[in-house]
Amino acid sequence: MKEGKGKTIFISSFLVLLLLGGLGFLRFGEYKLVVVQKHAESEIHDEHDEQGEHDEHNREQHGREIAEAHNEDKEQSGEHASEEVVKIDDLQRMKLDIQLGTAGPGKLSVEIDLPGEIVLDADRLAHIVPLLPGVVREVRKKLGDTVHRGEVMAIIESRELADAKSAYLAASERVSLTQTTFIREKQLWQKKINAKQEYLDAGNSLAEAKIAHRSAVQKLLFLGLSKTSINDLKKHPDKSLTRYVITAPIDGTVVQKHITLGEKLSDDTAIFTIADLNHVWVDLSVPQKDLVSIKTGQKTLISLGFGTPDAEGKISYVSPMADKKTRTSLARVVLPNPDRRWRPGLFVKARIFVGEIQLPLVVPKEAIQRLENESVVFVEVKGGYEPKHVTVGRTAGSNVEILSGLSAGEKYAAKGGFELKSVMMTRDMGAHAGHGH
Repeated sequence: MKEGKGKTIFISSFLVLLLLGGLGFLRFGEYKLVVVQKHAESEIHDEHDEQGEHDEHNREQHGREIAEAHNEDKEQSGEHASEEVVKIDDLQRMKLDIQLGTAGPGKLSVEIDLPGEIVLDADRLAHIVPLLPGVVREVRKKLGDTVHRGEVMAIIESRELADAKSAYLAASERVSLTQTTFIREKQLWQKKINAKQEYLDAGNSLAEAKIAHRSAVQKLLFLGLSKTSINDLKKHPDKSLTRYVITAPIDGTVVQKHITLGEKLSDDTAIFTIADLNHVWVDLSVPQKDLVSIKTGQKTLISLGFGTPDAEGKISYVSPMADKKTRTSLARVVLPNPDRRWRPGLFVKARIFVGEIQLPLVVPKEAIQRLENESVVFVEVKGGYEPKHVTVGRTAGSNVEILSGLSAGEKYAAKGGFELKSVMMTRDMGAHAGHGH
Protein backbone atom coordinates (compact mmCIF):
# COMPACT_ATOMS: atom_id res chain seq x y z
CA MET A 1 0.00 0.00 0.00
CA LYS A 2 2.69 2.37 1.03
CA GLU A 3 4.75 1.21 -1.85
CA GLY A 4 2.00 2.03 -4.43
CA LYS A 5 1.43 5.42 -2.89
CA GLY A 6 5.13 6.20 -3.12
CA LYS A 7 5.18 5.40 -6.87
CA THR A 8 2.20 7.66 -7.40
CA ILE A 9 3.90 10.52 -5.57
CA PHE A 10 7.14 9.99 -7.60
CA ILE A 11 5.32 10.00 -10.91
CA SER A 12 3.38 13.14 -9.96
CA SER A 13 6.57 14.87 -8.91
CA PHE A 14 8.28 13.90 -12.14
CA LEU A 15 5.41 15.23 -14.19
CA VAL A 16 5.44 18.53 -12.23
CA LEU A 17 9.18 18.90 -12.82
CA LEU A 18 8.79 18.06 -16.47
CA LEU A 19 6.02 20.66 -16.82
CA LEU A 20 8.07 23.30 -15.07
CA GLY A 21 11.12 22.54 -17.23
CA GLY A 22 9.08 22.85 -20.44
CA LEU A 23 7.67 26.16 -19.36
CA GLY A 24 11.15 27.41 -18.56
CA PHE A 25 12.46 26.28 -21.92
CA LEU A 26 9.60 27.97 -23.69
CA ARG A 27 10.23 31.21 -21.86
CA PHE A 28 13.93 30.99 -22.54
CA GLY A 29 13.27 30.31 -26.26
CA GLU A 30 10.81 33.17 -26.35
CA TYR A 31 13.38 35.44 -24.78
CA LYS A 32 16.02 34.32 -27.27
CA LEU A 33 13.58 34.83 -30.16
CA VAL A 34 12.78 38.32 -28.94
CA VAL A 35 16.45 39.18 -28.62
CA VAL A 36 17.22 37.88 -32.12
CA GLN A 37 14.22 39.71 -33.56
CA LYS A 38 15.25 42.93 -31.87
CA HIS A 39 18.80 42.52 -33.15
CA ALA A 40 17.52 41.99 -36.70
CA GLU A 41 15.22 44.98 -36.41
CA SER A 42 18.14 47.03 -35.18
CA GLU A 43 20.25 46.03 -38.19
CA ILE A 44 17.41 46.77 -40.62
CA HIS A 45 16.85 50.13 -38.94
CA ASP A 46 20.57 50.93 -39.17
CA GLU A 47 20.61 50.02 -42.91
CA HIS A 48 17.56 52.14 -43.50
CA ASP A 49 19.18 55.05 -41.72
CA GLU A 50 22.38 54.72 -43.78
CA GLN A 51 20.45 54.48 -47.08
CA GLY A 52 18.37 57.47 -46.10
CA GLU A 53 21.43 59.49 -45.33
CA HIS A 54 22.99 58.47 -48.71
CA ASP A 55 19.83 59.36 -50.64
CA GLU A 56 19.61 62.65 -48.83
CA HIS A 57 23.24 63.40 -49.73
CA ASN A 58 22.55 62.56 -53.39
CA ARG A 59 19.48 64.77 -53.44
CA GLU A 60 21.44 67.63 -51.98
CA GLN A 61 24.30 67.14 -54.45
CA HIS A 62 21.87 66.96 -57.41
CA GLY A 63 20.14 70.06 -56.16
CA ARG A 64 23.40 71.92 -55.97
CA GLU A 65 24.31 70.82 -59.54
CA ILE A 66 20.93 71.94 -60.86
CA ALA A 67 21.29 75.24 -59.07
CA GLU A 68 24.79 75.74 -60.43
CA ALA A 69 23.67 74.84 -63.98
CA HIS A 70 20.70 77.13 -63.62
CA ASN A 71 22.90 79.96 -62.39
CA GLU A 72 25.37 79.32 -65.23
CA ASP A 73 22.54 79.34 -67.78
CA LYS A 74 21.27 82.55 -66.28
CA GLU A 75 24.71 84.08 -66.48
CA GLN A 76 25.15 82.96 -70.07
CA SER A 77 21.68 84.09 -71.10
CA GLY A 78 22.29 87.41 -69.46
CA GLU A 79 25.51 87.90 -71.37
CA HIS A 80 24.30 86.46 -74.72
CA ALA A 81 23.07 89.68 -76.19
CA SER A 82 26.27 91.50 -75.41
CA GLU A 83 28.54 88.63 -76.57
CA GLU A 84 26.97 88.60 -80.05
CA VAL A 85 28.11 92.14 -80.72
CA VAL A 86 31.70 92.54 -81.92
CA LYS A 87 32.80 95.73 -80.23
CA ILE A 88 35.62 97.58 -81.95
CA ASP A 89 36.77 101.17 -81.87
CA ASP A 90 37.62 103.44 -84.79
CA LEU A 91 41.31 102.49 -84.76
CA GLN A 92 40.48 98.77 -84.94
CA ARG A 93 37.97 99.46 -87.69
CA MET A 94 40.68 101.12 -89.76
CA LYS A 95 43.16 98.31 -89.11
CA LEU A 96 40.61 95.66 -90.09
CA ASP A 97 39.65 97.73 -93.16
CA ILE A 98 35.93 97.45 -92.42
CA GLN A 99 33.93 99.05 -95.21
CA LEU A 100 30.21 99.61 -94.83
CA GLY A 101 27.53 99.06 -97.39
CA THR A 102 23.83 99.86 -97.46
CA ALA A 103 21.52 96.94 -98.15
CA GLY A 104 19.49 97.57 -101.27
CA PRO A 105 18.67 96.45 -104.81
CA GLY A 106 21.30 95.43 -107.31
CA LYS A 107 22.04 93.55 -110.50
CA LEU A 108 22.98 89.92 -110.71
CA SER A 109 24.68 88.42 -113.73
CA VAL A 110 22.90 85.59 -115.50
CA GLU A 111 25.49 82.91 -116.20
CA ILE A 112 25.61 79.52 -117.88
CA ASP A 113 28.22 76.92 -116.97
CA LEU A 114 29.35 74.59 -119.77
CA PRO A 115 31.96 71.83 -120.01
CA GLY A 116 34.76 72.24 -122.51
CA GLU A 117 38.04 70.89 -123.82
CA ILE A 118 41.23 72.64 -124.85
CA VAL A 119 42.23 71.76 -128.41
CA LEU A 120 44.88 72.91 -130.86
CA ASP A 121 44.13 75.99 -132.91
CA ALA A 122 43.59 74.46 -136.35
CA ASP A 123 44.29 77.83 -137.96
CA ARG A 124 47.81 77.69 -136.52
CA LEU A 125 48.58 74.04 -137.24
CA ALA A 126 50.75 72.36 -139.89
CA HIS A 127 50.93 68.68 -140.87
CA ILE A 128 54.17 67.90 -142.71
CA VAL A 129 53.78 65.25 -145.40
CA PRO A 130 56.61 64.39 -147.84
CA LEU A 131 55.50 65.05 -151.40
CA LEU A 132 57.40 62.05 -152.75
CA PRO A 133 58.51 58.68 -151.38
CA GLY A 134 61.98 58.06 -150.09
CA VAL A 135 64.27 56.72 -147.38
CA VAL A 136 64.95 58.78 -144.23
CA ARG A 137 68.61 59.73 -143.95
CA GLU A 138 68.45 62.39 -141.20
CA VAL A 139 65.96 63.39 -138.49
CA ARG A 140 66.89 66.72 -136.94
CA LYS A 141 63.83 67.49 -134.76
CA LYS A 142 62.10 65.66 -131.94
CA LEU A 143 58.88 66.03 -129.95
CA GLY A 144 58.61 69.29 -128.06
CA ASP A 145 61.23 71.11 -130.10
CA THR A 146 60.57 74.71 -131.05
CA VAL A 147 61.08 75.29 -134.76
CA HIS A 148 61.04 78.29 -137.08
CA ARG A 149 59.74 78.65 -140.58
CA GLY A 150 62.24 77.27 -143.13
CA GLU A 151 64.22 75.30 -140.55
CA VAL A 152 65.33 71.80 -141.66
CA MET A 153 63.29 69.03 -140.03
CA ALA A 154 64.56 65.92 -141.85
CA ILE A 155 66.36 64.79 -145.01
CA ILE A 156 65.09 62.07 -147.34
CA GLU A 157 66.82 60.30 -150.19
CA SER A 158 64.39 59.96 -153.10
CA ARG A 159 64.79 58.48 -156.54
CA GLU A 160 61.70 60.30 -157.71
CA LEU A 161 63.35 63.58 -156.78
CA ALA A 162 66.39 62.62 -158.84
CA ASP A 163 64.12 61.97 -161.79
CA ALA A 164 62.46 65.36 -161.36
CA LYS A 165 65.79 67.15 -161.18
CA SER A 166 67.07 65.28 -164.22
CA ALA A 167 63.97 66.28 -166.14
CA TYR A 168 64.57 69.88 -165.18
CA LEU A 169 68.21 69.80 -166.30
CA ALA A 170 67.24 68.17 -169.57
CA ALA A 171 64.51 70.76 -170.13
CA SER A 172 67.01 73.53 -169.45
CA GLU A 173 69.45 72.11 -171.99
CA ARG A 174 66.73 71.73 -174.56
CA VAL A 175 65.71 75.35 -174.12
CA SER A 176 69.29 76.42 -174.71
CA LEU A 177 69.62 74.30 -177.85
CA THR A 178 66.29 75.27 -179.36
CA GLN A 179 67.00 78.90 -178.55
CA THR A 180 70.24 78.73 -180.49
CA THR A 181 68.55 76.93 -183.40
CA PHE A 182 65.76 79.45 -183.48
CA ILE A 183 68.17 82.40 -183.64
CA ARG A 184 70.14 80.79 -186.46
CA GLU A 185 67.02 79.91 -188.49
CA LYS A 186 65.74 83.39 -188.03
CA GLN A 187 68.95 84.87 -189.43
CA LEU A 188 68.97 82.47 -192.39
CA TRP A 189 65.35 83.27 -193.17
CA GLN A 190 66.04 86.98 -192.99
CA LYS A 191 68.90 86.48 -195.45
CA LYS A 192 66.57 84.52 -197.71
CA ILE A 193 68.81 81.46 -197.37
CA ASN A 194 66.30 79.15 -195.71
CA ALA A 195 62.60 78.87 -196.15
CA LYS A 196 60.22 80.55 -193.77
CA GLN A 197 58.83 77.18 -192.71
CA GLU A 198 62.14 76.14 -191.19
CA TYR A 199 62.18 79.36 -189.22
CA LEU A 200 58.63 78.69 -187.99
CA ASP A 201 59.46 75.11 -187.04
CA ALA A 202 62.43 76.30 -185.02
CA GLY A 203 60.20 78.78 -183.18
CA ASN A 204 57.68 76.06 -182.45
CA SER A 205 60.38 73.79 -181.04
CA LEU A 206 61.63 76.61 -178.81
CA ALA A 207 58.15 77.19 -177.47
CA GLU A 208 57.69 73.51 -176.65
CA ALA A 209 61.07 73.43 -174.90
CA LYS A 210 60.14 76.42 -172.76
CA ILE A 211 56.84 74.80 -171.81
CA ALA A 212 58.65 71.64 -170.72
CA HIS A 213 61.15 73.72 -168.79
CA ARG A 214 58.46 75.62 -166.94
CA SER A 215 56.74 72.35 -166.12
CA ALA A 216 59.98 70.94 -164.69
CA VAL A 217 60.50 74.06 -162.59
CA GLN A 218 56.95 73.96 -161.25
CA LYS A 219 57.34 70.34 -160.24
CA LEU A 220 60.49 71.12 -158.29
CA LEU A 221 58.80 74.08 -156.62
CA PHE A 222 55.89 71.83 -155.72
CA LEU A 223 58.32 69.37 -154.15
CA GLY A 224 59.59 72.11 -151.89
CA LEU A 225 62.70 73.34 -153.65
CA SER A 226 63.26 77.07 -153.66
CA LYS A 227 64.03 79.05 -156.82
CA THR A 228 67.55 79.55 -155.53
CA SER A 229 68.02 75.81 -155.15
CA ILE A 230 66.67 75.21 -158.63
CA ASN A 231 69.03 77.74 -160.17
CA ASP A 232 71.92 76.13 -158.31
CA LEU A 233 71.21 72.87 -160.09
CA LYS A 234 72.44 74.35 -163.35
CA LYS A 235 75.55 75.68 -161.66
CA HIS A 236 76.31 72.37 -159.91
CA PRO A 237 74.91 69.62 -162.13
CA ASP A 238 77.09 66.98 -160.49
CA LYS A 239 75.57 67.63 -157.07
CA SER A 240 73.48 64.79 -155.60
CA LEU A 241 70.01 64.84 -157.08
CA THR A 242 68.40 62.50 -154.53
CA ARG A 243 68.63 64.71 -151.43
CA TYR A 244 65.17 65.91 -150.38
CA VAL A 245 65.13 68.43 -147.51
CA ILE A 246 61.97 68.79 -145.41
CA THR A 247 61.58 72.21 -143.77
CA ALA A 248 59.16 73.73 -141.26
CA PRO A 249 56.33 75.66 -142.93
CA ILE A 250 55.49 77.72 -139.80
CA ASP A 251 56.90 78.78 -136.47
CA GLY A 252 55.74 76.51 -133.67
CA THR A 253 56.30 73.43 -131.54
CA VAL A 254 56.62 69.83 -132.70
CA VAL A 255 53.57 68.12 -131.13
CA GLN A 256 53.62 64.90 -133.20
CA LYS A 257 56.45 62.93 -134.82
CA HIS A 258 56.14 59.82 -137.01
CA ILE A 259 59.53 59.43 -138.62
CA THR A 260 62.60 57.32 -137.79
CA LEU A 261 66.04 57.02 -139.31
CA GLY A 262 66.21 54.56 -142.21
CA GLU A 263 62.42 54.37 -142.57
CA LYS A 264 60.95 54.17 -146.05
CA LEU A 265 58.25 56.77 -146.44
CA SER A 266 55.37 57.01 -148.83
CA ASP A 267 54.14 60.29 -150.20
CA ASP A 268 51.05 60.32 -147.94
CA THR A 269 52.70 59.83 -144.53
CA ALA A 270 52.32 62.64 -141.98
CA ILE A 271 55.76 62.71 -140.41
CA PHE A 272 55.52 65.88 -138.26
CA THR A 273 52.80 68.06 -136.78
CA ILE A 274 53.76 71.60 -135.83
CA ALA A 275 51.45 73.75 -133.73
CA ASP A 276 51.60 77.38 -132.76
CA LEU A 277 50.72 77.08 -129.07
CA ASN A 278 50.56 80.83 -128.49
CA HIS A 279 46.82 80.46 -129.04
CA VAL A 280 44.48 77.54 -128.33
CA TRP A 281 40.81 76.80 -128.84
CA VAL A 282 38.34 75.94 -126.10
CA ASP A 283 35.55 73.84 -127.58
CA LEU A 284 32.36 73.98 -125.49
CA SER A 285 29.41 71.58 -125.60
CA VAL A 286 26.17 73.57 -125.61
CA PRO A 287 23.00 71.58 -124.74
CA GLN A 288 19.79 72.20 -126.60
CA LYS A 289 18.19 74.15 -123.73
CA ASP A 290 21.00 76.75 -123.73
CA LEU A 291 21.41 77.22 -127.48
CA VAL A 292 19.03 80.17 -127.57
CA SER A 293 21.19 82.03 -125.02
CA ILE A 294 24.66 81.45 -126.52
CA LYS A 295 25.88 83.99 -129.08
CA THR A 296 29.18 85.13 -130.51
CA GLY A 297 30.90 87.94 -128.63
CA GLN A 298 29.70 86.90 -125.17
CA LYS A 299 32.24 87.20 -122.36
CA THR A 300 33.41 83.83 -121.08
CA LEU A 301 35.47 82.87 -118.04
CA ILE A 302 37.52 79.71 -118.56
CA SER A 303 38.49 77.77 -115.43
CA LEU A 304 40.99 74.93 -115.31
CA GLY A 305 41.18 74.61 -111.52
CA PHE A 306 44.05 73.09 -109.53
CA GLY A 307 45.53 76.51 -108.76
CA THR A 308 45.62 77.69 -112.37
CA PRO A 309 44.36 81.28 -112.76
CA ASP A 310 41.18 81.71 -114.76
CA ALA A 311 41.28 83.28 -118.22
CA GLU A 312 38.77 85.52 -119.94
CA GLY A 313 37.77 85.23 -123.58
CA LYS A 314 34.84 85.65 -125.93
CA ILE A 315 32.68 83.28 -127.93
CA SER A 316 34.11 83.42 -131.45
CA TYR A 317 32.03 80.71 -133.12
CA VAL A 318 28.75 78.87 -132.57
CA SER A 319 28.12 75.89 -134.83
CA PRO A 320 24.88 75.99 -136.84
CA MET A 321 24.72 72.18 -136.60
CA ALA A 322 24.00 69.88 -133.63
CA ASP A 323 25.50 66.49 -132.95
CA LYS A 324 22.98 63.73 -133.70
CA LYS A 325 24.09 61.58 -130.77
CA THR A 326 24.56 64.14 -127.99
CA ARG A 327 22.13 66.80 -129.28
CA THR A 328 24.70 69.46 -128.41
CA SER A 329 26.25 72.18 -130.51
CA LEU A 330 29.80 73.48 -130.56
CA ALA A 331 30.77 76.89 -129.25
CA ARG A 332 34.38 78.04 -129.43
CA VAL A 333 36.58 80.45 -127.51
CA VAL A 334 40.06 81.48 -128.71
CA LEU A 335 42.48 81.90 -125.80
CA PRO A 336 45.96 83.48 -125.77
CA ASN A 337 48.45 80.99 -124.38
CA PRO A 338 51.85 82.69 -124.09
CA ASP A 339 52.87 80.76 -120.96
CA ARG A 340 51.63 77.38 -122.29
CA ARG A 341 49.42 76.72 -119.25
CA TRP A 342 46.41 75.86 -121.41
CA ARG A 343 47.41 72.41 -122.64
CA PRO A 344 45.40 70.79 -125.44
CA GLY A 345 43.53 67.74 -124.20
CA LEU A 346 42.61 69.15 -120.78
CA PHE A 347 39.01 69.54 -119.67
CA VAL A 348 37.82 72.94 -118.47
CA LYS A 349 34.68 74.67 -117.22
CA ALA A 350 33.41 77.76 -118.96
CA ARG A 351 31.13 80.37 -117.38
CA ILE A 352 29.33 82.40 -120.02
CA PHE A 353 27.74 85.72 -119.09
CA VAL A 354 24.49 85.97 -120.98
CA GLY A 355 22.81 88.96 -119.28
CA GLU A 356 21.77 90.68 -116.02
CA ILE A 357 18.66 90.76 -113.82
CA GLN A 358 17.56 93.37 -111.26
CA LEU A 359 16.89 92.00 -107.73
CA PRO A 360 15.46 93.70 -104.59
CA LEU A 361 18.39 92.90 -102.29
CA VAL A 362 21.97 92.11 -103.34
CA VAL A 363 25.21 92.12 -101.30
CA PRO A 364 28.83 91.31 -102.15
CA LYS A 365 29.76 87.67 -101.76
CA GLU A 366 32.53 88.51 -99.27
CA ALA A 367 29.94 90.05 -96.93
CA ILE A 368 28.45 86.56 -96.34
CA GLN A 369 30.16 84.57 -93.58
CA ARG A 370 29.47 81.11 -92.17
CA LEU A 371 28.81 81.00 -88.43
CA GLU A 372 27.52 77.89 -86.66
CA ASN A 373 26.67 76.38 -90.07
CA GLU A 374 24.51 79.36 -91.00
CA SER A 375 25.02 82.32 -93.29
CA VAL A 376 25.38 85.65 -91.50
CA VAL A 377 25.99 89.28 -92.37
CA PHE A 378 27.60 91.60 -89.82
CA VAL A 379 25.18 94.51 -89.36
CA GLU A 380 26.27 97.79 -87.80
CA VAL A 381 24.78 98.33 -84.33
CA LYS A 382 25.57 100.70 -81.51
CA GLY A 383 29.11 100.04 -80.37
CA GLY A 384 30.06 97.49 -83.02
CA TYR A 385 28.74 94.85 -85.40
CA GLU A 386 26.26 92.07 -84.82
CA PRO A 387 26.01 88.89 -86.92
CA LYS A 388 22.58 88.60 -88.48
CA HIS A 389 21.34 85.32 -89.96
CA VAL A 390 20.30 85.61 -93.60
CA THR A 391 18.90 83.34 -96.30
CA VAL A 392 20.82 83.57 -99.55
CA GLY A 393 19.47 82.98 -103.04
CA ARG A 394 21.22 83.06 -106.38
CA THR A 395 24.94 83.71 -106.65
CA ALA A 396 26.69 85.10 -109.70
CA GLY A 397 30.14 86.60 -109.99
CA SER A 398 30.91 88.59 -106.84
CA ASN A 399 27.29 89.24 -105.76
CA VAL A 400 24.71 87.26 -103.78
CA GLU A 401 20.94 87.61 -103.61
CA ILE A 402 19.47 87.96 -100.08
CA LEU A 403 16.03 86.40 -99.65
CA SER A 404 15.46 87.15 -95.95
CA GLY A 405 17.17 88.29 -92.76
CA LEU A 406 18.37 91.67 -94.01
CA SER A 407 16.28 94.74 -94.68
CA ALA A 408 16.81 97.43 -97.27
CA GLY A 409 18.63 100.43 -95.81
CA GLU A 410 20.53 98.51 -93.11
CA LYS A 411 24.23 99.22 -92.79
CA TYR A 412 26.42 96.13 -92.98
CA ALA A 413 30.08 95.18 -93.37
CA ALA A 414 30.43 94.90 -97.13
CA LYS A 415 34.14 94.29 -96.67
CA GLY A 416 35.88 92.92 -93.59
CA GLY A 417 33.24 90.39 -92.54
CA PHE A 418 35.83 87.63 -92.27
CA GLU A 419 37.97 89.79 -89.99
CA LEU A 420 34.97 90.51 -87.74
CA LYS A 421 34.21 86.80 -87.58
CA SER A 422 37.82 86.09 -86.59
CA VAL A 423 37.68 88.69 -83.80
CA MET A 424 34.44 87.20 -82.53
CA MET A 425 35.73 83.61 -82.54
CA THR A 426 39.02 84.58 -80.89
CA ARG A 427 37.12 86.39 -78.14
CA ASP A 428 34.77 83.44 -77.56
CA MET A 429 37.66 80.98 -77.39
CA GLY A 430 39.37 83.14 -74.79
CA ALA A 431 36.16 83.39 -72.75
CA HIS A 432 35.64 79.60 -72.75
CA ALA A 433 39.26 79.00 -71.80
CA GLY A 434 38.92 81.39 -68.83
CA HIS A 435 35.67 79.76 -67.72
CA GLY A 436 37.29 76.33 -67.86
CA HIS A 437 40.00 77.43 -65.40
